[in-house]
Amino acid sequence: MITTSKIKPCLWFDREGEEAANFYVSLFPDSRVTSVSRYGEAGPGEPGSAMVVTFELSGLPFMALNGGPVSYRLSEAFSLSVDCADQAEVDYYWDALGAGGEYSRCGWLKDRYGLSWQITPRRLPELLSSADTAGAARAMRAMMGMAKIDIAAIEAAYARI
Repeated sequence: MITTSKIKPCLWFDREGEEAANFYVSLFPDSRVTSVSRYGEAGPGEPGSAMVVTFELSGLPFMALNGGPVSYRLSEAFSLSVDCADQAEVDYYWDALGAGGEYSRCGWLKDRYGLSWQITPRRLPELLSSADTAGAARAMRAMMGMAKIDIAAIEAAYARI
């Protein structure tokens, strides 16, 4: 596990940072909350509530900042990509992260906290970057019509089955 890093993504939440961090670490192996700093009497958050939560997802460091309801919002301009070994992993992360959120196209979703994720099977970039450009184009067209990625359907399109 990575325990120190010069670079650590910081995710802004109104006040759900600790809840979100606990949710994320419950889904990914080798994940944990590493610290929670709480607001004191000086504020600006409610005393005792989480201010900054540091955590690791599969060994990668993150911070969740409960900065309050200002104009800063998570957007699709920043997303986390989940490398999935097979369809079972795609299904697991798609269902778990998407519950209570919004599903989009091409393996993208926004979780219930507003964080965007790409649920990507390893097989997809292999097919899309294949030397068989016609097969790659068919795989791309198939993917563009999907919300959750269906590996078998993309492989069938690639192979023209």
